[in-house]
Amino acid sequence: STISNDSLKTSLLQLECHFTWALLKKDVGLVALEDTILDHIKFVKEHNITDYNILSYVCYLKNSNEEALRNLQKAEEAIQKRHPGEIARRSLVTWGNYAWIYYHMQRYEEAQTYVSKVENSCKNLSSTAHGKIQLPEVCAEQGWALLRFGRHYFERAKNCFENALKSEPDNPDFNAGYAIAMFRLGSSPERYDEERWPCLEALKRAVELNPNNTTLLALLALELQRLKQSDEGERYIEEGLQKTPDFPVFLRYAAIFYRKKGNVGKAVKILEKALAMTPNSVIVHHQLGLCYKFKVLKLIKSRYTPQEEVENLIEPAIFHFKTVIEKKPLFFSAYCDLANMYALGKRYEEAEEIFQKVLQRNDTDCDNKQEIYFNYGNFQHFHMKSESKAIKYYIEGLKIEEDSYARKMCSEAVEKLLRQKIRSGLGHATDFGTLGLVHKLNGKKQEAIECYKKAIALDPNNEEYLNALAELQLSI
Repeated sequence: STISNDSLKTSLLQLECHFTWALLKKDVGLVALEDTILDHIKFVKEHNITDYNILSYVCYLKNSNEEALRNLQKAEEAIQKRHPGEIARRSLVTWGNYAWIYYHMQRYEEAQTYVSKVENSCKNLSSTAHGKIQLPEVCAEQGWALLRFGRHYFERAKNCFENALKSEPDNPDFNAGYAIAMFRLGSSPERYDEERWPCLEALKRAVELNPNNTTLLALLALELQRLKQSDEGERYIEEGLQKTPDFPVFLRYAAIFYRKKGNVGKAVKILEKALAMTPNSVIVHHQLGLCYKFKVLKLIKSRYTPQEEVENLIEPAIFHFKTVIEKKPLFFSAYCDLANMYALGKRYEEAEEIFQKVLQRNDTDCDNKQEIYFNYGNFQHFHMKSESKAIKYYIEGLKIEEDSYARKMCSEAVEKLLRQKIRSGLGHATDFGTLGLVHKLNGKKQEAIECYKKAIALDPNNEEYLNALAELQLSI
């Protein structure tokens, strides 16, 4: 009956599990996420409980409820094997997921059975709880799930691990999750070095508590490299290569380290090895593409390169970047990588097609959109030799107000172009007007006023400039 279903729904919303943690389908590529988790299950046995739980949720998002149930069974088997003395405590998330999946399958009695299991266990575990209890391992499990759902979730993930650490400050798993969340949060180029030290400390502590976890070793090495301590970082990478020469997650990070160091040959060797073990890994394909891109740019810079030699490197780069966007359509920077490779191969129509495809999407974030406009502006400027179009797209990037690295790049590129035109004595009213707009978008009112005045001196009746000037003068 509906009444009991309403009360069932109320109880379900009280549960702590993947269905109540606001993990949104729109933020992930389900195919790529499923591949990542399956690889992880294969190579990282100690995380199987967490991995099977999130895999069941991914199956539900793909509308495969039966498969979701099978993965929850595997999570239960892993719990019995690893925590035979604390089955109830360790099963709360798994049982919560069972309850939700049965509810979605309209098997309400079974859903209710699992809700009751969770509620009774919570009562036994704590005298105050009604189906809700803040256990540190549940906080951590939420943290691991959030890390899998991409960058919008990293801040929340960090908070989950922080909460878990309040009860158990020396827990190796919680420290590992906290350090990884800190590392991911710091990966964007907008973050500057003063924020870096807490991350370094967190990684050192996690490595100390997880001496066999080479993923953490690799992240520590990358963090040191970011802080310009590459030699110390490389010692950790070499240690990791000794300890786990066949662990693909570590190998990916080791390859990133060598690529950033400029040792691309070594990076490619390591990635080929990782690809043989995890042929579906989006990260491995993307990193291989970046290595070939690096080689292409290096060849183009050296003067006397036969086009054929360039082509031989462009081909694999295109193959890997194409694979990335097929497997993970939300990997927006990979569209730019692919389009830029076509452009370097003088395949301009294909480049244009990829840019148009990604420009027309309406699910891009602000900073991704800015990055796409910046790359498209560069394409127009350097390959299509159209300064006017380049200026137009750099400014599209600037109009998006989000403060990001890509926005800064748009701003620098368009200012440089306009100043060159003005300096060469070919500056028309439009160039001063456009530079005025750039200053205005960057909040530099005084500079904007100067530019609009110069534009009006050259084109006295232009209403756009007169209005812009009046508006600026009123706002000061």
